[in-house]
Amino acid sequence: MIFSNLKRLPLLSPPFVKLMASSTSLNGGSLSNSSQRLLALAQQLRHYRPPTCSLDDNEEQIMEEAAGKVVSQVGFQESVTPVAKNPEKFRPKRAAVLICLFEGDAGDLRVILTKRSSRLSTHSGEVSLPGGKAEEGDKDDGDTATREAKEEIGLDPSLVNVVTVLEPFLSKHLLRVVPVIGILNDKKAFKPTPNPAEVDAVFDAPLEMFVKDENRSVEEREWMGEKYLLHFFDYEIENKKYLIWGLTAGILIRAASVVYQRPPAFLEQSPKFKFPRVVDNNTVMR
Repeated sequence: MIFSNLKRLPLLSPPFVKLMASSTSLNGGSLSNSSQRLLALAQQLRHYRPPTCSLDDNEEQIMEEAAGKVVSQVGFQESVTPVAKNPEKFRPKRAAVLICLFEGDAGDLRVILTKRSSRLSTHSGEVSLPGGKAEEGDKDDGDTATREAKEEIGLDPSLVNVVTVLEPFLSKHLLRVVPVIGILNDKKAFKPTPNPAEVDAVFDAPLEMFVKDENRSVEEREWMGEKYLLHFFDYEIENKKYLIWGLTAGILIRAASVVYQRPPAFLEQSPKFKFPRVVDNNTVMR
């Protein structure tokens, strides 16, 4: 199944790409030009509404992701999976990740990412977004995402302006992952303190990279007899190289499409999903 991001993007105004074009300071204004652009972006994103899904959040939840963290080799938007049409078949656990955006020194919009600890038994050394499973005390997905970000990288939730959530993704282990977009207005106030048990490094990358056909490679994979594309992004910062792929790349492609109001400059292709014959705690996408 080939699906277009553009069809799901509402008309938001003004487009962030135009907001980023201006670099002059405000005459007599109390906000810097950067702050005003981020404020306009927040207002834009608050109008975004993800596609609805029929899954009942209060149903019994049975699926789990290894170690409770949101990292997976495969992840797809929930609306292109069987969950949306047959919620009684899958009752995945809920998780949230934080897409924390800020304006870089060059005026570009950037996203905070982590490299998982090499000492972890699962997904060690892989790039991910801060996030994890919802806990009983969380009020909503924004609460889950910001709480996990504080635990993982020391990001104070009070610094993050949560503005919207995107359509849920299903991970390889059928964990329901809700991407939460938050804006960090004062990047200098954030001093990363990665939890060494979980995170080896904290870095940032340009969000627009995920809708450009640069630094990207692709592999054709198969899920239950149907072919799909898996996207990989190579990124280097401060002489360190990172590979961003799988669920993390899929979520960032979607986030960049929403923010920049255009589909990626490359083909996205998901499999034609079918129900596995047996669904239990060991069910994964292959």
